[in-house]
Amino acid sequence: MSSDINLQRRRFFGMAALTVAAVEFGFGTTASAKSSTPTVAVVKAGSHTSFEALKQVKAGVLKIGYAEAGPADGPVVLLLHGWPYDIYSFVDVAPVLADAGYRVLIPYLRGYGTTEFLSANTPRNGQQTAIASDIVAFMDALKIERAVIGGYDWGGRTADILAALWPERCKALVSVSGYLIGSQEANRKPLAPQAELSWWYQFYFATERGQAGYEANRRDFAKLIWKLASPQWNFDDATFDRSAEALENPDHVAITIHNYRWRLDLAKGETKYDALEKKLAAFPVIAVPTITLEGDANGAPHPEPSTYAKMFTGKYEHRTIAGGIGHNLPQEAPEAFARAILDVERF
Repeated sequence: MSSDINLQRRRFFGMAALTVAAVEFGFGTTASAKSSTPTVAVVKAGSHTSFEALKQVKAGVLKIGYAEAGPADGPVVLLLHGWPYDIYSFVDVAPVLADAGYRVLIPYLRGYGTTEFLSANTPRNGQQTAIASDIVAFMDALKIERAVIGGYDWGGRTADILAALWPERCKALVSVSGYLIGSQEANRKPLAPQAELSWWYQFYFATERGQAGYEANRRDFAKLIWKLASPQWNFDDATFDRSAEALENPDHVAITIHNYRWRLDLAKGETKYDALEKKLAAFPVIAVPTITLEGDANGAPHPEPSTYAKMFTGKYEHRTIAGGIGHNLPQEAPEAFARAILDVERF
């Protein structure tokens, strides 16, 4: 069987699985999934506990650890996790996309898992453009010209930045909670009291007590965030423990604290990113094909979809996923996330 035929076969069965998922879970039908397909097993949340392969590659200032699934010659899907989570947010998404013929790459962000700095002298910088630049370097290291990029939380922001600043590298975008690009200037403006309350941990991290507290209690802290951000997600200890291992990275606390302090202009960034931050401060629109997602029970701070739709000027669709889905949407609703990846590539 030729590689082209085999790729089409994998895509066909991957779409078949997602069409069945759409019917079972009540997702809206899109043009790319309207054809009749055979009944196949649906991949449900919690079906998988490991990846096919875990690898590392030198990229920029890092040696990046990443999971890979699917054929090496398939079109690339790049999936980016959030805080305080890790690559296991996509453990049920990856097999669906791989079976559809895609090469799926899921890197640990700086400060997580097996990703490590090449030099002890490199600043442990968590600003948004540093993280985005890591992913560009990751793509360069693997000789990936373009990819469909999806993410949530920190990963969603990073995916948005890639689509905005490097659209030639982003074939299409799936972003949970939509447009997450920020700026220090915008973050100086106070929010309504209830909104400020939802960011309590950001203010905690602004203090030395907060940094010491996170260092001493990072697992308990992460579990609390998981519960608050996804109040209806009944994850078990094994699910949490798999991801909590990634938080033991020696740079994790420094990256986390810098990220939140930088947002409030309480910590400086690196001057080499100044030009990129200036572009982001103008809140550039995103022109690549995009699907934004939101869970109907997201307990974390997030914008309303109506506030960011205008920021996506290309082909665009928003989907709210029902069923008590919280902040970690790819892990809680892998069928919906995988379906969005496959649909956006066919816009």
